[in-house]
Amino acid sequence: MPMITVSSLLQVLIALGLLNVWILRSGSPTAYRGGTSASLKEEFDAYGLPDAAFYIVGFLKVGASVALLAGLWLPQLVTPAAAIVSVLMVGALWMHLKIRDPLVRSLPALVMLLLSGVLLYL
Repeated sequence: MPMITVSSLLQVLIALGLLNVWILRSGSPTAYRGGTSASLKEEFDAYGLPDAAFYIVGFLKVGASVALLAGLWLPQLVTPAAAIVSVLMVGALWMHLKIRDPLVRSLPALVMLLLSGVLLYL
């Protein structure tokens, strides 16, 4: 069993947060969806993004989440996965700004950006 560290806690927190959004709650409305979207797919439509973007971002976020969890045993996966999450969260923040969402809708992306930034720093 790997030693529990701040890094390992961040890896699990980020990964489970992303998996929750992309697997468990992708079809559910939340207070943080962009525009008036009731699902993750509708959110991408609200941003004016092509369908392919939804699948590419989903693949990257789920893949980075799996890599962060695998990074508990294979630490060389952590930095690239955290970097991918960071870049995607900057994109998410930009999309919320683009459609002039209230600031509160950007909070999950901002928190994930900060957590992945701390993970990169460590």
